[in-house]
Amino acid sequence: MITFEPFWRTLKEKNISVYELLEKRKFSHGTYDSIKKNKNVTLNTIDQLCEILDCKVEDIVQYKEDE
Repeated sequence: MITFEPFWRTLKEKNISVYELLEKRKFSHGTYDSIKKNKNVTLNTIDQLCEILDCKVEDIVQYKEDE
């Protein structure tokens, strides 16, 4: 299972609020909602987040075995 747990840590470490991500960085509210609910997003979205947060893919997503 792919999880976005690292994304939340990275946001905090980079001191970027959800408001800034959505309003100032023009990140899609719908895509943000998908991430919040651990739903599928495109690789383009992952690329966009890596650019915004100046980080690596593993700072956004991680694989966890299903329990």
